[in-house]
Amino acid sequence: MTDSHARSARLTVSSRCAHGEGVLWCERRQALLWVDIDGARLWMHAPGSGTTRHWTLPDRAGCLGLASSGELLVVLAKSMHRADLDAALASDATSLPLSHLADVEPHEPRTRSNDGRADRNGNFVFGTMDESAQKTPIGTFYQYSAAHGLRRLPLPGAAIPNSICFSPDGRTLYWCDSVRQAILCCDYNADAATVGPSRVFVEIDRAGADADGSAIDAEGHLWNAQWGGARVVRYAPDGRVERIVPVPVPQPSCCAIGGADLDTLYVITSPQGLDAPARAAAPESGSLFEVPLGRGLGLAESRVVLP
Repeated sequence: MTDSHARSARLTVSSRCAHGEGVLWCERRQALLWVDIDGARLWMHAPGSGTTRHWTLPDRAGCLGLASSGELLVVLAKSMHRADLDAALASDATSLPLSHLADVEPHEPRTRSNDGRADRNGNFVFGTMDESAQKTPIGTFYQYSAAHGLRRLPLPGAAIPNSICFSPDGRTLYWCDSVRQAILCCDYNADAATVGPSRVFVEIDRAGADADGSAIDAEGHLWNAQWGGARVVRYAPDGRVERIVPVPVPQPSCCAIGGADLDTLYVITSPQGLDAPARAAAPESGSLFEVPLGRGLGLAESRVVLP
């Protein structure tokens, strides 16, 4: 399917984040969750009721995970925390209380956490990125588990790790370094926190577009938000382009499939780095968008087991 056959995403929540990222669908709450990294906020939107809330965080959050306990795993720039979202929802608090789990590269001032996702075995995999303008490949990939805490995954260093997601059977890990126009994949052993050699899954075929956040659907297809490409692309397991969904702002950053019937694609976006004319041309950059898929393609988000 090409751009001319796909529906364009429409505005869902005018959040206008400073740097929207990490959107997830929580089937228990029937709600979307995402972070505003530069704005240091957690956002939540329930499509059924139309309710939207946000909470301030003590630092920038790179990514989120859903916990089997019903809590959230919040990965801040340099630390990991658990959060009782139900307690926050039951109060009028504007900040999200956190409980510390682990530090992240405390002795490396050049990095912060970035993209991450729960694997199919109750662990959480995420990467750190180089915050400097040089964007050198000093970022590292980690697996966090209740049994072992943080373990380094033996993946190549990355400048901006992204696109972290897992095949439905959990045995393939997808990832990218956003400074390269490719998404990679490798065999993944969750128990041992080991990976096989990485191989190219797809090359990004649009000039100026970079692979950002991804999600896997129930058919094993990968949906990738392409920063600078104003689109989300659905790739078949063999790497073939199955669908292209236009997004009406230039920098989609992450996507998720949700809704009561798991039949809606949601896309969070970012204005980060856009100059004044580009922001004026796309004022809803940083907001949440959606497009109906016509059938239930979503796969429930895997959940992290917290200690």
